[in-house]
Amino acid sequence: MADRSYLDWPFFDSRHGELQQALDQWAATHISDAHGHDVDQACRDLVKQLGDAGWLRYAIGGQAYGGIHDVIDTRAICMLRETLARHSGLADFAFAMQGLGSGAISLFGTPAQKEAYLPAVASGKKIAAFALSEPEAGSDVASMQCAATLDGEHYVLNGEKTWISNGGIADVYVVFARTGEAPGARGISAFIVDADVPGFDIAERIDVIAPHPLARLTFNDCRIPVTQRIGESGQGFKVAMATLDVFRTSVAAAALGFARRALDEALQRATTRRMFQQTLADFQLTQAKFAHMAMAVDSSALLIYRAAWQRDQGKKVTKEAAMAKLTATESAQQVIDAALQMFGGLGVVCDMPVERLYREIRALRIYEGASEVQQLIIGRELLKEFAAAKTEE
Repeated sequence: MADRSYLDWPFFDSRHGELQQALDQWAATHISDAHGHDVDQACRDLVKQLGDAGWLRYAIGGQAYGGIHDVIDTRAICMLRETLARHSGLADFAFAMQGLGSGAISLFGTPAQKEAYLPAVASGKKIAAFALSEPEAGSDVASMQCAATLDGEHYVLNGEKTWISNGGIADVYVVFARTGEAPGARGISAFIVDADVPGFDIAERIDVIAPHPLARLTFNDCRIPVTQRIGESGQGFKVAMATLDVFRTSVAAAALGFARRALDEALQRATTRRMFQQTLADFQLTQAKFAHMAMAVDSSALLIYRAAWQRDQGKKVTKEAAMAKLTATESAQQVIDAALQMFGGLGVVCDMPVERLYREIRALRIYEGASEVQQLIIGRELLKEFAAAKTEE
């Protein structure tokens, strides 16, 4: 990466720059962005590599349970995802899902739950997954139908989940189900479900344009001990949103990593591709395109690390995280498209770097809150702030 000047921004401590440079050097040696056809095995291998090297410890909260810090450092998470995404979309995925899949345990788990799962996730010995979405309940979490009925010292879980990353290879799933304490979002609870529990099945594997382990899950009279519930009964929506709040900004950081890689690839291409007795970079049209790409990258980075810094200061970042995710994912799509255009026909050849980036970026505008949902969140939060300010006058 040619430009590291952003590491001098006041959002970062010296440790963040050191972290980025150490990971960048490690990834350049150990990570490839070509993973072959066995995506499941490639993902398992990446989790093990990231665990063995100690990088997964940043995704876990609690030093006593294998984490680097007692409280997850959001800026570090973003820095790690940005750097990994620049090297490999699947490596970024492997890292991110270890954090998201275990995040609810880090934030709300009992000491026994943390001891049972977090060290194994931090070391890469267990693969984690976050099971929230359903066929009719994606962005609208309150429409969830998967249900857990209390039966003595167990909950009986019935229903299905879909679009679950790491589905089929995970050892442990954090599953959200309706427990009925109240209507809508207030009647949901969170549970830890081990992959070998009777009644839990992988019903279908799902193939997508940027391959990674993905599945539809089913639960048929799946008995889960009460001790596997995370947090209080009926507090699952709070658990889910708090977990997503930690990692939503990091989705934007992954998009930023893709955009930086695309800009680097485009610069290399434009300065070496000769046409009409000059290079592609000599054309004013190309230079104007680079200006827009650079502005998109920097504006995304500023929003991302503002949100991450604010969260690390203990501030609410619902609006700021939504702004970061919306801007970074939409901007990265445009940057990557522009980079691909500069490659001409080579840009659509399978497994060219810009072609892989083109496939990788598309899902980020959908998962963990689609772009349209981020717009609603930003608008809603602005109206809340306006109403609060009016009340104080």
